[in-house]
Amino acid sequence: MKQGIHPEYHKTKIVCTSCNTEIEVGSTKEDLRVDTCSNCHPFYTGKQRFGKADGRIDKFNKKYGLK
Repeated sequence: MKQGIHPEYHKTKIVCTSCNTEIEVGSTKEDLRVDTCSNCHPFYTGKQRFGKADGRIDKFNKKYGLK
């Protein structure tokens, strides 16, 4: 490898602005802030809702006279 062309690699803290969770990783950046992380994102926590899909299913059932 060539000398002097690679960025500094060090331990970095990633901080979630929603739930203030701190995760330590290796990166070329010093400090990172993210809006949502795996601790507070609805997809990962199981609290995700599918509101639009429910409406389409009901509309289909009404149209074709299904339960």
